[in-house]
Amino acid sequence: MQPRQPRKFLDARILSRLGSLPLCARRPMQGMVSGRHPSPHRGSSVEFAEYRKYVPGDDLRRLDWRAYGRSDRFYVKEFEADTNLRCCFVLDTSGSMAFGSSGEVTKISYARKLAGTLGYLAVQQGDAVGISCVAEGVVRSLPAKRNPSHLMNFFDILEEAQPAGETQLADVLHELAETIRQRALIVILSDFFVEPEMLRGCFQHLSFRKHDVAAFQLLDPQEINFDFRRPMRFLDMEGGAAIFAEPNDISDRYHKAIKTYLDDLRQVVLESAIDFHQVMLDEDYEHVLTRFLVGRT
Repeated sequence: MQPRQPRKFLDARILSRLGSLPLCARRPMQGMVSGRHPSPHRGSSVEFAEYRKYVPGDDLRRLDWRAYGRSDRFYVKEFEADTNLRCCFVLDTSGSMAFGSSGEVTKISYARKLAGTLGYLAVQQGDAVGISCVAEGVVRSLPAKRNPSHLMNFFDILEEAQPAGETQLADVLHELAETIRQRALIVILSDFFVEPEMLRGCFQHLSFRKHDVAAFQLLDPQEINFDFRRPMRFLDMEGGAAIFAEPNDISDRYHKAIKTYLDDLRQVVLESAIDFHQVMLDEDYEHVLTRFLVGRT
């Protein structure tokens, strides 16, 4: 058999440094085994939750006799239950994700590093990972599982993902909100070139389904700075018509449009209360992940 080639999007040194930081859920999760994340159900744990009145059928071993001695009433002690996490990645594979002004780092390659590293850390702490590659629809999907052999399939899909086609991110997120039935951490990796008002409904739908939503918006510095100096032909990477323009003539309008878009998106994110991170491709992805993981502890 051919030896497996090392994954280009994984760095053993970074994995080692980030290994001490747990990936935590911000919402109670529903899992099948014990883990480190809070559950909506009560169970056995060292973390006390609350007292409640005894009802026939309760386990007598959970009665608090000291409370009975003080109040002459029966009370049961309840504890926080801990469970494992389902981490479902939504990877945008539309044509715009192939862009990268440096030629070396593209949005899709950066997204692979983020998803691959987080997926590895999740499986290492006993959680389940899955992935959906999306463009005009769900291109490829892998359900969340927690065994190490499943992680190899997860890496294979990441490595084989190729950006192509138009984006229908809003429709796909609504679809995933219904098809991912149990509570999960939904990590969306995209440039989010969608009308912000369309994303508002998606984020609210995911939150209504009790999912914990984290989003990484991947942008190239040139998309913000627009520092072109000579006439250029601008290509629509999702299949639209090319435009030949003089950058000096459209620079002011472009900066105004991109500022309006980013301000509107920021407002949608704040109102939807999702964990949102705007990332530039020239930023060290280890710093991005460290900020993300520490912010959740």
